[in-house]
Amino acid sequence: MTTNDGLRLLDPALYAQGGPPHELFTELRKQPVSKWEIQDVEPFWAITRHADLRAISTRPDQFLSGPGITLAPANRQEIPGFSQMRVVINMDPPEHRKVRKVASPWFTPRALARIDAAVEESARSLVDALAANASGEADLATEVAIKHPLRILATALGVPREQEAKILELSNRLFAPDDEEIGGGNQPEDFAQLAQEFLELFLPIIQDRRAHPTDDLASVLANGQIDGGPMGPMETLGYYLIVFNAGHDTTKNALAGGLRALVERPDQFEKLRRDPSLVPSAVEEILRWTSPVNYMKRTASRDVEVAGTTIPEGDALVLFYASANRDESVFEDPFTFDIERKPNPHVAFGHGEHFCMGAHFARRSMAAILNELVRRVDAWELAGDPEWIQASFVVGLKHVPVRYRMAA
Repeated sequence: MTTNDGLRLLDPALYAQGGPPHELFTELRKQPVSKWEIQDVEPFWAITRHADLRAISTRPDQFLSGPGITLAPANRQEIPGFSQMRVVINMDPPEHRKVRKVASPWFTPRALARIDAAVEESARSLVDALAANASGEADLATEVAIKHPLRILATALGVPREQEAKILELSNRLFAPDDEEIGGGNQPEDFAQLAQEFLELFLPIIQDRRAHPTDDLASVLANGQIDGGPMGPMETLGYYLIVFNAGHDTTKNALAGGLRALVERPDQFEKLRRDPSLVPSAVEEILRWTSPVNYMKRTASRDVEVAGTTIPEGDALVLFYASANRDESVFEDPFTFDIERKPNPHVAFGHGEHFCMGAHFARRSMAAILNELVRRVDAWELAGDPEWIQASFVVGLKHVPVRYRMAA
C-alpha cells in the first residue's frame, strides 16, 4: 500500500469526490490490520473488518476513547473552548457509564414516545412543502434530510425555531470545516470562535432550564447529576454539543444517502410503496449503506493483540465502520442495496460500550420521513449530480437534486 492509499482513507478532499474509498477498504479487509504513517497525521492502525471492530469495541479498558476519537494532526494544538469541554463520547469507564446515564433514559423507546407527535408533524410538513412546490424539483439533502432531524432536536434541546439556521451553521462548521460551501475553516482560531458561539447559544438555555425545568431533554441535561451532585459545567456544555451535533449530522447524512439510494433504485422504492411495513428494514439498510460515522479512533492502553498483530501501548487504532458494513464475510452481496436484508448486523451505531444512545431516536425520525414519502411520492429521479461533503469523519451528501411527481 502507498502513501496515496493512506490519503484516500482520510483526505476530506478525496471524500468530496466520491465518498468513502470502498475499493480500498475491500483490499484492506484481506489483511488483518495495517499500519499507516502519513505526513501531518499521527500514525495509526487501520481496522477494517467487522469482527475485529466489534471485538475492539467490547474492550474499552484496552482500547481507550479518552485520548481522542478523531485522528490528530502530528503537531496537535489544544483548541481554546473545545479542549475544556468534556464530552461523553470521549470518556472511558467508569466515568463514561456514569455520565451516559444522565441522558440515556430519555432516549429509550418508551420515553421517546413523548416526541412522536413532533416527529410526525415534522415529516408531514416537509412533504407538504414538496407537494406545494409547483416546479416538481427539490434538493432532498437540504430540503428534507437536513431539516427533519434539525427541527426535532432543536425542539428537544430548547433551541428556538428562529435559531435553527444558526445551530445548523455551527454544526456544519464543526463537522465539515474543510468544505468551502458549508464549513467555517479548520484553523485553531476558527474552532475557538466556534466554541464561543456554541457557548453563547446553549448557556442561556441551560440557565433557563435550571430555573424552570420541564420534561424535555434540555432540562435533563441542565439538571444532570453525577455521584449525587450536579454535573460539571464543562460536562453539561459538552453534552449539549454532542447530543445536537452527533444526533443531527449522522441522521441527516444517513437520510440524504438513503433517499439517494431509493431514487436511484426504483424497484426498491416501489417495494416500499407497495409494502410500507418494510420501512423499519429499509431504515436498517440505509444505516448500513451510508455509515455516516466513517471512523472512530481508539488508543491502546497496553500492548494488545488484534487479529494476530501486536499493537503497542499508546498506538492509535482507527475503526472504519464504513468498511465493516460492507464486509463480505458478514453481509451477502454487501454492495447491493436491499431494503429486505435479513439479517443486518450493521455497526452504523457502533458497538459495545459506546453504542449510540440516540439510535432509537435516529430510527424513529428516519422511519417517519420514509413513511410520509412512500405514501405521497409517486415517482422521482435525479435532476443533477449528488455532491459529497468534504469531510472524512462524519461523511455524507450535501446535495441530492431530484425531479419528482406526487401521488394523486
